[in-house]
Amino acid sequence: MKKIEVKDCTFSYDDTVNAVDSISFSVEEGSYTTIIGHNGSGKSTIAKLTIGLLEMKSGEIKIDGLLLNEENLNDIREKVGIVFQNPDNQFIGATVADDIAFGLENHQVASEKMDEIIQEYAKRVNMSDYLNREPVSLSGGQKQRVAIAGVLAMNPDIIIFDEATSMLDPKGKAEINALIHELNEKNQMTILSITHDIEEVVKSDYVIVLDKGKVVLEGKPKDVLLHEKQLIDLKLDIPFSLKVINELKKQGIELKKSITLEGLVDELCQLR
Repeated sequence: MKKIEVKDCTFSYDDTVNAVDSISFSVEEGSYTTIIGHNGSGKSTIAKLTIGLLEMKSGEIKIDGLLLNEENLNDIREKVGIVFQNPDNQFIGATVADDIAFGLENHQVASEKMDEIIQEYAKRVNMSDYLNREPVSLSGGQKQRVAIAGVLAMNPDIIIFDEATSMLDPKGKAEINALIHELNEKNQMTILSITHDIEEVVKSDYVIVLDKGKVVLEGKPKDVLLHEKQLIDLKLDIPFSLKVINELKKQGIELKKSITLEGLVDELCQLR
């Protein structure tokens, strides 16, 4: 079942150049889909269009079968949560607990139920010990965990991550990527991740490559990431594992195209 359907979607910020130019793609229920592209390719614009923060010039978007329009906008926003690049822009409360509670208050959740929900989702993101802390005192990775907890507390069917790890250090990035995988694998949550991180792309189910507002490649990561020259021409990276494979090939050592680092390590161990 298609959870997100984008058909012939076009959008322009200035009515001169299309930031998104007649794009079509779909996201399957329970899948982990990544969208990747260089700066200005239209990635974040797609995220904002999907939840109705921007209005399309033409085309249509359906979320869980509902056409994105003014009539259905509130119902669609009940189904979709979004985590932005800078967690500071999502903080409202004076404490972590207040911040997780913000969306619940807007949905008029009874106060006697609210504390239990806050505790549950703080635990899910390993932030139970920080509920009384001010968000400003947290690390970047911890702030993103709180932002994710606030979204999870709303119980959405879909979460969109809009460059959610791009401002984090390697440790914070690894923590958030692991959490995203857990949400997808253990909770069967539909994930759409807008990202620059090629290693995150490797571990997704499906990848869409954008350039100048158009889809230029899409498919399973193991297929898309083999278009090495095209990706480099688009100023995108290739996975570290493929770089190693290519260097070994120059030395006369042929390996399978194991695009995950784990697969490469296993293959090298067997070779040895």
